[in-house]
Amino acid sequence: MLCQVDILTIGEVLVEFVRRGKDQPHSLTGEYAGPFPSGAPAIFAVTAARLGMKSGIVGSVGKDAFGTLLKKRLAKDGVNIEYLRTNDEYTTGIAFVTYYSNGERQFLFHLKRSAAAQVKPSDVSRDLLRPFRALHIMGTALSVDRNIREACYRAVRIASRSGMVLSYDPNLRAELLSPRLMRKISAPVLKDAEIVMPSKKDLLDLTGENTVDEASEKILRYGVRNLIVKLGHEGSMLITKQGRTSQPAYDVQEVDPTGAGDAFDAAALHGYLRKDAPEALLDFANAVGALKVLNVGPMEVPKSLSEVRDFMRESKKRDWSARKPPGL
Repeated sequence: MLCQVDILTIGEVLVEFVRRGKDQPHSLTGEYAGPFPSGAPAIFAVTAARLGMKSGIVGSVGKDAFGTLLKKRLAKDGVNIEYLRTNDEYTTGIAFVTYYSNGERQFLFHLKRSAAAQVKPSDVSRDLLRPFRALHIMGTALSVDRNIREACYRAVRIASRSGMVLSYDPNLRAELLSPRLMRKISAPVLKDAEIVMPSKKDLLDLTGENTVDEASEKILRYGVRNLIVKLGHEGSMLITKQGRTSQPAYDVQEVDPTGAGDAFDAAALHGYLRKDAPEALLDFANAVGALKVLNVGPMEVPKSLSEVRDFMRESKKRDWSARKPPGL
């Protein structure tokens, strides 16, 4: 049964402030909305919990109002926060984001000297991972600080030896680390990952290749069994050594894209653990991502599994007719 599925993630838990209006760089004085609960691993964990899975997160917040906000929000959504420590020496991590009319985003992070970076290898043990069936790692967590990166590596080694499903979203943030360095620090995760879930841009940046075909070949050579590529308004694609499957995106008007990829990850892993067919897995994950972009706030993901199912019944998909499968 789905209620027996358990997923653990590790990484940054933070609050986010969103610039009001578009095309407003952080260098100009202006207004921000927030604080919104955020952090890619935290968004993933909340989505997993709302979809009916048991999820937990290893992380750290400050002993401050933002930390209280985050712990209350995660607990309210059903995430196990037993491993989310409160640190009285560092303040809670913060991110600022501004949007541009061309669809790009610019982040400004305060993480390296925050509580979010204070996760250490000693926080991860075999006993901690033993109850969980799957481990999900985010590239942002690897990028924040060496200690949290080593904690993720330790978890990956334990998960690999114990037969857990390991999934990885590179989730590149140039504001934290360059693509060249991300290639290097991603390697220890890629060699053990069963599922890798990048956006198309992240896939190309991570591999240094120019096409999805070339990039996917490089990723699969690590031993990755399933490469799931998020293509935004073009949908998604699952690539294995045996072939590929694609599903179109749902036709929605985007309001706030932040968190959509993290929510997609949780939905895709949900389908994978249930052994859904590739087409059904991608369709469900596309729907969860689409519902997220309709709401302001990075953690405003679908409220329940039934909401997603209703959306899938009632919503239209983008038309793929008269053109080749996307992403190539």
